[in-house]
Amino acid sequence: MPLILAGGLVFGFGLGFSHMARPEVVLDFLTFDDFGLLFVMFGGSLVAGVAFWTLPKLRDSAPLTGRPYGRRLKSFDRNVLVGGSIFGVGWGLSGICPGAAYASLGVGNWPILYAIGGMFLGAYAQGVWRSREPTDGPAAAPSDD
Repeated sequence: MPLILAGGLVFGFGLGFSHMARPEVVLDFLTFDDFGLLFVMFGGSLVAGVAFWTLPKLRDSAPLTGRPYGRRLKSFDRNVLVGGSIFGVGWGLSGICPGAAYASLGVGNWPILYAIGGMFLGAYAQGVWRSREPTDGPAAAPSDD
């Protein structure tokens, strides 16, 4: 747990220091006025790519959970398309993605609380919607073996 907290603090500090926790910077990127966010995303992707490539060769399992490394593939379906679209619209309207929204509080952006509230309401609505979906098929009958 302390390692996760330290990682979150470093990530949040990096977002604040690079000004990526400021909605106006993100909106300038989305309107093609400033490409600084592109370099930040490229740097993060490069570090993550190197980690995903090298860690499985150095260790058999994840250091925090002990579970073996493996790929979790998700099919591209209607839920992914709709969810990604809603995420993109919310990102464009608020000028901030969910991770940076919390760091934005650290730089004094109190109006971002409206966007954070919207994220919580959206997550709650999605949970209610998913809990009402019918299951994929009939429940498996217990075996007599």
